[in-house]
Amino acid sequence: MTDELTREEQAQPLLMSLRPRFAHAILDGSKTVELRRTRVSALPGAKIIIYASAPVMSVVGTATLKSVDADEPNRLWRRHGNQVGITRAEFDSYLVGSRIGCALTVANPQELADPYELGWLRDHAGFRPPQSYRFLAQSDPEPLHALVKNR
Repeated sequence: MTDELTREEQAQPLLMSLRPRFAHAILDGSKTVELRRTRVSALPGAKIIIYASAPVMSVVGTATLKSVDADEPNRLWRRHGNQVGITRAEFDSYLVGSRIGCALTVANPQELADPYELGWLRDHAGFRPPQSYRFLAQSDPEPLHALVKNR
């Protein structure tokens, strides 16, 4: 993603793909910081739609972006290590080779009672989940837009 986004684009809701382990940890509140290997250009307050990757392959909940902290990995670990839901070895392995990592602090997690399965989303709008994250697009299924309007 580029850092040269307009304020309107930055305020757009994010659609994030997470491994099921991490998606559920965010939703149960045991993980409050999500890591990315690249900067995420989004503003605090942006809504996040959480997609759990295989084998779950469903939109499972929402959260709110509280803050974005881009920095050198060792500094990120010192500030957020107890909130990322992984060991130091996993952290180092994930960010190996990255000069800068990005720690996204999330708040207000809400699990969906009825997750939106990938097959259903594809059938209703040709939906494609992101590899890492992307902004919610106008072409995405209306139920996803409703998630961020109603929460």
